[in-house]
Amino acid sequence: MSNLVIKVAELPEDFSAIKAIRKSVFQEEQGVDPALEFDGKDEVSDHLIAYLNVTVVGTARIRYLDDKTAKIERLAVLSIARGQGIGKKIMENALQLIANKNIPEVVIHAQEYVKDLYKKLDFVEEGEIFEEASIAHVKMRKVFRS
Repeated sequence: MSNLVIKVAELPEDFSAIKAIRKSVFQEEQGVDPALEFDGKDEVSDHLIAYLNVTVVGTARIRYLDDKTAKIERLAVLSIARGQGIGKKIMENALQLIANKNIPEVVIHAQEYVKDLYKKLDFVEEGEIFEEASIAHVKMRKVFRS
């Protein structure tokens, strides 16, 4: 995967590519309502964008809940690029960006079927499985060790 590049997105320039990925993955594949997917919080978030051989294939959003907690959301990789570890690489980049801002804690609402990805990145499950956008999720948390 030497041709994988992940960078912090420039808004608004990169947002159409981000929107296309999220529309494909969440709306078309998973049936998420566009009003839930595009919730008005994109403008106040950092976004990562992944390119494989110069083609945009993945994204994630980082929202800062307060000065101690960030939430990684909307991790999406196009179906044509899955199974290559791109989602994990996007998450590693997101975690590094958050750590560099000295924010000690990260939370996610992981889709239940991919929670093992997050466990490999030292996230710990919290609480019961719940529905979000009609999809089973579990809250997970990671605390950076200092």
